[in-house]
Amino acid sequence: MARILILGAGIAGHTVARYLNKWAGKEHQIIVASPKPKWNWIPSNIWVGVGEMTERQVTFDLAPIYRKIGVEFHLARALSIHPEGGPDSNTPYVTIEYTDPQKVGETARIGYDYLVNATGPRLNFDATPGLGPEKGYTTSVCTPDHAKDANERLQAAIKAMQAGQRKTLVVGTGHGLCTCQGAAFEYIYNIDHALREARVRDKARIVWLSNEYELGDFGMGGVHIKRGGYITNGKIFAESLMVERGMEWITRAHVTRIEPDRIHYELLDGTMHEIEYDFAMLIPPFAGVPLEAFDKAGNEITERLFAPNGFMKVDADYRIKPYEEWSKDDWPRTYQTPEYKNIFAVGIAFAPPHLISKPMKSANGTPINPTPPRTGMPSASMGKAVAASIRDMLNGAAEPTHTASMAEIGAACVASTGSHIFKGTAATMTVFPVVPDYEKYPDYGRDMDLTFGEVGLAGHWMKYILHHVFIYQAKLRPGWSVLPD
Repeated sequence: MARILILGAGIAGHTVARYLNKWAGKEHQIIVASPKPKWNWIPSNIWVGVGEMTERQVTFDLAPIYRKIGVEFHLARALSIHPEGGPDSNTPYVTIEYTDPQKVGETARIGYDYLVNATGPRLNFDATPGLGPEKGYTTSVCTPDHAKDANERLQAAIKAMQAGQRKTLVVGTGHGLCTCQGAAFEYIYNIDHALREARVRDKARIVWLSNEYELGDFGMGGVHIKRGGYITNGKIFAESLMVERGMEWITRAHVTRIEPDRIHYELLDGTMHEIEYDFAMLIPPFAGVPLEAFDKAGNEITERLFAPNGFMKVDADYRIKPYEEWSKDDWPRTYQTPEYKNIFAVGIAFAPPHLISKPMKSANGTPINPTPPRTGMPSASMGKAVAASIRDMLNGAAEPTHTASMAEIGAACVASTGSHIFKGTAATMTVFPVVPDYEKYPDYGRDMDLTFGEVGLAGHWMKYILHHVFIYQAKLRPGWSVLPD
């Protein structure tokens, strides 16, 4: 019997766990270690952030789900990986520290035959002084708790506007190297919708502040979409949405520091600016979850397994080369680590070989460019592919059998622009592939028959339905495996 240890139980990790349990759980042991007791459908946090949903509607407890299907669950965070075992054993293991209230601070070793790193990101609020809801002055929608706090602050601003005050609301990214612009993109439109519902939109100045070179970049080097039979670029698509709603935007910006009433930022041209605000939701940059690695003798080998940003190296081409030489073939396909064939990394936990958007630096040398997105649908695709590969390797395959390169898979995004059964809207976008392939699609880098965007009420209904479908699936309800990931 083999032991498969999965670190993290977000979209990627939980996908690996449920599929491996279905395919191999009767013959092998599936173990999940996660520092968080709940699974969170992160795309719906933006609705928590405007009071349209509660925390209970976007989360559920993991322990009862895993107990029901026989998956061993540890409420703990990983501290170190020992891929060669230790002086007293050849069995690879991971050292964990429990976050379980009944075992807080206790540590343990978990041996494994296969390891999947799906730890997700560390929300690096410390990268920008004053950023974040805990040590700083801004809000976030990255977690349910953050989103609840954002809604409380937003409702306070709305009450002040109802009393006649004018307010400036700033939404976007809080650092020059942020990713996940999509979450902020959704949130700013839901704020606009909430203000209109409260009849105070005329009292608000709404500003988009982003590290994107142009609106609609989203860390994917921009995108051309087919809309109404015509091809347009993401910049025009995104700008039209903001113009229609009376929003302002500032792009090519790196936030340098945040004070209680103002945000300081540097632009790509090297100039320094500031904007006064009353409410701000700024996404933080992501870093890898702190993990160390040691060889059998106890020597640290963290740099061999992880990139400097803390994300795990996989089967990608990490050679430094000019932007003009970047290729779709640089991107990982199997997510297997080069040195240890029984270790994989999926979702945000793997280290991208380079940006997708063109790298930029300000006149002062400050990097200002979005980092690659790899959440949601791509994470689930990676998780399912790795689960299938491990299943086949358990059955005798010498190498991974399934792939999910971001240069070969697409992504669908239904971005809410206002929640209401009759007046809600959403921007529905599909992109194929995520990483542009100019060899196969020389005009735009993507298949224009599979890359399109529309905005409307139907999109809102679709997002609302998908919210329930994915939570149903994640709870392993009857028929879950026939639903799309």
